Amino acid sequence: MSDNPSKKESFNDSDDTEHLPDGKDISVSSQFDVGESTCDLECFAYGVDHNGEGVCLLVRMGQHRILLDCGLSDISSLVQAVTKSARQGKSPLPADFVLTSHAHPDHARGLLKIHEMYPLLPIYGSEVTSKLLPLNWLEREDKENLQFCQALPLRSRIELKPGLVLELFPAGHLPGAVAILLTYTTPLRTYKLLYTGDFFLSNSRLVEGLRLEELRGLELDVLIIEGSYGTARHPHRRNQENQLAEKINRAIADGYSVLMPSPGLGLGQELLMLLRSHHHFTGRDLDIWVDGTVVTGCDTYLELLPHLPASVQNFARHQPLFWDERVRPRVRKLQPERRAVVGNAPCIVLTDFIVDIKEYCQSGTGPWLILLPEKSNFEVDKEINKNLSRFVQVENYFLAQHSDGPGTTQLIHNLRPQHVIFVHGSPVYLADLTSLDELQNRYHVHSPVPGVLVQLPIGDTFLQPAPPETNYEGELTELGTVVTITLPDAIAADPRWRQFADTGLIEARWQGEELVLRGLSQRELMNQTSDRFVWQDVDCCGTCRHQRGGRCWNQASPLYNFRVTLEGYCPAFEGQTQPKI
Repeated sequence: MSDNPSKKESFNDSDDTEHLPDGKDISVSSQFDVGESTCDLECFAYGVDHNGEGVCLLVRMGQHRILLDCGLSDISSLVQAVTKSARQGKSPLPADFVLTSHAHPDHARGLLKIHEMYPLLPIYGSEVTSKLLPLNWLEREDKENLQFCQALPLRSRIELKPGLVLELFPAGHLPGAVAILLTYTTPLRTYKLLYTGDFFLSNSRLVEGLRLEELRGLELDVLIIEGSYGTARHPHRRNQENQLAEKINRAIADGYSVLMPSPGLGLGQELLMLLRSHHHFTGRDLDIWVDGTVVTGCDTYLELLPHLPASVQNFARHQPLFWDERVRPRVRKLQPERRAVVGNAPCIVLTDFIVDIKEYCQSGTGPWLILLPEKSNFEVDKEINKNLSRFVQVENYFLAQHSDGPGTTQLIHNLRPQHVIFVHGSPVYLADLTSLDELQNRYHVHSPVPGVLVQLPIGDTFLQPAPPETNYEGELTELGTVVTITLPDAIAADPRWRQFADTGLIEARWQGEELVLRGLSQRELMNQTSDRFVWQDVDCCGTCRHQRGGRCWNQASPLYNFRVTLEGYCPAFEGQTQPKI
């Protein structure tokens, strides 16, 4: 990056820069000691959502202090820092202002507490976010006090302070979600910082993806970016949707009712729109019931229809977006007193994680297929597995809400910042990203932990720390019909090992020239697919290489695409061929 003074031109004299009304910006000092730092850009992490604590970052650009999001359920660390600073006569407020990227709890749940403790602190977000934020506090009766977020327009340059300009760009992921661009101008140069919040490059059913072309050429100094999925590569979004729709379609065809717990805001509405518009379900004589906070989220989306994609608005011109008892499949709100009887006939129920699923899975209803989002923290009650296992199955599905590893690196390479700060994700996933050679060799990469101040020198020499070790060397031995793979015990120090080695069983498959090993979970072994491990020397569907998920996938078999009993047999039987490890 050049330190050319000419870069200071523009925004103070620009005709397209808006100014905030008087009285809406509060000048304060903050936790940073300006006089003790020679760096114009710094970032202090209160929370980076490593383990569900939420995201909350305090950024300093010169004399300006900006709080980016506050997903903390406990804001005591922030309050203590303010109290300590106030005793030194420096900081009556946590920051000059708060900018919120979107309305999900892990980015917003602490905003109400901050507003109540510091009512003079301005909180800004997009117009849609300002209307979705109250859904985080549905238990509050004083609804008027929840309207504290001041709405700012998209794609407009807003002068928050003299020398500091803000611009919001749609980020995908959730209606109203934005990437926040901050431009700070000094007499010597201009600094630019972009905070993505949660972003998604792909279009989903109700949200258009982040547009790379809007952000290219920004000449960024600092990029604060999420790394939720680490370096994982995902199938195309439409493929994910089709796989989920096919899973639900088969369950309904086999007489199952499908229960889908999900977050009340975002994924719940995406799932409902998928069921409304996918070819497996359009025109089908089927009831879709919606319950819990998912209902409230849907009603709020209806109020925001002009902000949704044009394709969604066009859909709503021809039929109701959500609630519809006339067009099949019928979509209805579920009253609590009907939870115990909706499973009498095959149906689909969308609800939130708060509701006790035993209220739906009653004796005399079902059978039930409970579909859970992959990597969710939601656990099915063990009593259901124990007492109702004959007619309740639990499976996971994957429907990405964030960009995968290639999408994350694509955004970084398009923006080419000097510094990249990774937040939001498992520490091991973020370590996978920070250790990528393609990032280590080009950028100053950081992955801070809460309580750590990251200085961001621009144009200075920066020594990149050694990347963490992510590869392990082992030995392979062939003994007759047995293959043994030996790995060092250091691999077990990774938090992911506990899940990988949960049952002591693994599955191996070829991926090109590489052999991929995958740990088998207890849930998989409890499902019907696990029964193939029961019979070792019996020629039956349970040990046939074409049986997956309790169905036959051998086109040469008369049972092709039918559900099979695992002890059954047909002339097209073929035994397992992959090596036993």
